[in-house]
Amino acid sequence: MTPDEHTAIAYLRQPQAIRERCHDLFELCQADQLDHFACDLAQLDPVADYVIKTTQQDYPNFDVPFHSRWRHFDTDGVSRLPALNAALSGLLLEEAARSRLDLAIISVLLDAGAGSQWRYYDHDVDQTLSRSEGLAVASLRAFQKGLFSSDPKAPYQVDATALQKLTETDLAAIFQVTADNPLVGLSGRLTLLHQLGETIASQPQRFGDYCPRPGNLLDYWQSAFGQTLDAGKLLTDVLESFSSIWPGRVAIAQTNLGDVWPHPALPETDLGSNLVPLHKLSQWLTYSLVEPLQTAGLTVQNLNALTGLAEYRNGGLCVDLGLLIPKHPAVIKDAHLPSSPIVVEWRALTVMMLDRVGDRVRTQLNKTADELPLIKILQGGTWTAGRRIAKHLRPETGAPPITIQSDGTVF
Repeated sequence: MTPDEHTAIAYLRQPQAIRERCHDLFELCQADQLDHFACDLAQLDPVADYVIKTTQQDYPNFDVPFHSRWRHFDTDGVSRLPALNAALSGLLLEEAARSRLDLAIISVLLDAGAGSQWRYYDHDVDQTLSRSEGLAVASLRAFQKGLFSSDPKAPYQVDATALQKLTETDLAAIFQVTADNPLVGLSGRLTLLHQLGETIASQPQRFGDYCPRPGNLLDYWQSAFGQTLDAGKLLTDVLESFSSIWPGRVAIAQTNLGDVWPHPALPETDLGSNLVPLHKLSQWLTYSLVEPLQTAGLTVQNLNALTGLAEYRNGGLCVDLGLLIPKHPAVIKDAHLPSSPIVVEWRALTVMMLDRVGDRVRTQLNKTADELPLIKILQGGTWTAGRRIAKHLRPETGAPPITIQSDGTVF
């Protein structure tokens, strides 16, 4: 790898690169030099109002938890985590934390959009769920049954051997997939899990020699960072740890970059200068690691270094409330690949809008960034508001305003 290649890769794995490249597209948008979207910043205050009202519905005192996968396990009035916590209570503190990390990582990586037709029936509580919550509970139940572990005596783990043995039939059973209950990107999810298994088996320094598993990152991070972790550095290490799992993406020096996409409006003057890093699932994963790490006595600071998540709920909120304006009918009418300049623009501008909406929310509530960090505004918040407005405008499906051809590994 040349020094230029190393520099480009290192830059694209830092959270400031996300904001900087997204800001480049935002400036082009402001100058009306993008083909697919315009911004109406006059809508910032109305969007902030909508987000605040949505937050008040679930959190009247604005005591908002972190936006993370853990919120989806306890959903619709059903608390599922107490049973998991009870099962882990007999383990040593750090081993229980490894198990929680295993669960968070596998569940987030399976959290790409499910599609509007898929449902999951949770037999344990007689409840039917869809979308992110359904995927979360399906992964939780599979984890509790030991389906991601190769050791019957240690069911509460995810290990390389079990991941590499999973079949599409296994995964279809976990998610209750049938001809009448299709899940978007089932084969893509299976490929992701196989590649996760290969990745953790190939990095013993991070994931352990004996029974490699994602949760062993706890030991690696304690050794590398001590008891206090910076969120930005944690994201970079997540990207370094899991870079090889992402299929068919942009690469530099045969290094897979993950959720990073070229945009034709950005000049290709230097290596990678036309690339926009977004890292949605990796940031969602980083947000979701905070609580398991806390149970092991570690602290994650500087959470505001991370960005808002460039996914269809946050992006849909911006479009549905007129903050982002499609410039031609095909944006709404057609389905688009994640690599499409339309989708890259939409996602990049969403990141910029989330920062600005967050600032307006804090101003209206007289809160500081430490008191109400972006991770809480997302939870309260923009993600829920995006779902709410989608259901209001498209009650039959609750689908986002823009259709993505998902492979089960991006959104």
